[in-house]
Amino acid sequence: MNLPDRFTCEDFFRRLDDYLDRELNAEESARLREHLEVCAACASGYRFEEGVLRDLRRKLRRLTMPADLRQRISRALAAERGASDGGPKNPR
Repeated sequence: MNLPDRFTCEDFFRRLDDYLDRELNAEESARLREHLEVCAACASGYRFEEGVLRDLRRKLRRLTMPADLRQRISRALAAERGASDGGPKNPR
């Protein structure tokens, strides 16, 4: 069994948010999962962060959003997608 070195743990925690948000590619995700299998400290940190995120999502599902806010957010997201495609960026 290979013991993780300090750099690997630091690298893991730098990438943890991206891992939890599923923003890593398959290779990076596999690397982090492999590290979780051999490092109890990082596995504990992961479980804590994942639990906080799960609880936050559960609490946010109980909130209601005003319809006008939902529309403004949808327009802003659409404008942002358009801007990333080279289109206009003004959400209003």
